[in-house]
This record gives sequence, structure tokens and C-alpha cells, in this order.
Amino acid sequence: VQLQASGGGLVQAGGSLRLSCAASGRTVSSYIMAWFRQAPGKEREFVAALSWSGTSTYYADSVKGRFTISRDNARNTVYLQMNSLKPEDTAVYYCAAAAKYYSGSSYYPSWYDYWGQGTLVTVSS
Repeated sequence: VQLQASGGGLVQAGGSLRLSCAASGRTVSSYIMAWFRQAPGKEREFVAALSWSGTSTYYADSVKGRFTISRDNARNTVYLQMNSLKPEDTAVYYCAAAAKYYSGSSYYPSWYDYWGQGTLVTVSS
């Protein structure tokens, strides 16, 4: 599975961006899909995850109520809608996929099998 993240850019605080993660090589309709982010000098952290059916979503407390993860299995694509962006959301955002059932370990980067290359989101104050 190859994952290609896109949609990052520069936005003012309070603005919105939508990230996309297009999968190729294999359908990811049965995979757990997630977004992580990594700010300079910090560890990669969990942002959001989505079950294969799209009916179960999981969010980090820091983004809950502002970010929405969704998927379009027909397009083999996962999205992250980011609203009310804050300067502390500035990071490289990565999409990830795992052919497993969601568990408590799904918050950890090591649990995922496939990773995209990352897209930079910069939020100015």
C-alpha cells in the first residue's frame, strides 16, 4: 500500500484546511486509517483514526471538536478536515494505515503498517 498525503499549506489562526490521503496499490477499505502529526523537535503524535466502515472515529483531545476524519472507500481516500486552526497545530501531518482491528495500541505510530510522506501545515498567529 502506498499513501500520498496532500493539502497542507499556510493558513491564519482560525482558518481551515482539508488534508487528503490517497491510497494506491491495494484497496484500504478494510484498513484502519489514521492521521498523525509531528512538530519540530517533538515526537509524532496521534491526531485521529477511523474504522474501516467509517462509523467509528477517534480523536486526540487537542483536536476534538475542531478536526473531522472521514473516508471515501470508492476513491480509496481518507480526509482530515481541520477547522479553527491554532498555531500549535503547526506540524507535518502523516496518514497511516493498518490492516488490524482498532485497539488501545492504535494511538501509537508503531502499530501502523503503512505511512504516507507527510504534508506540512503551518498556522500563523
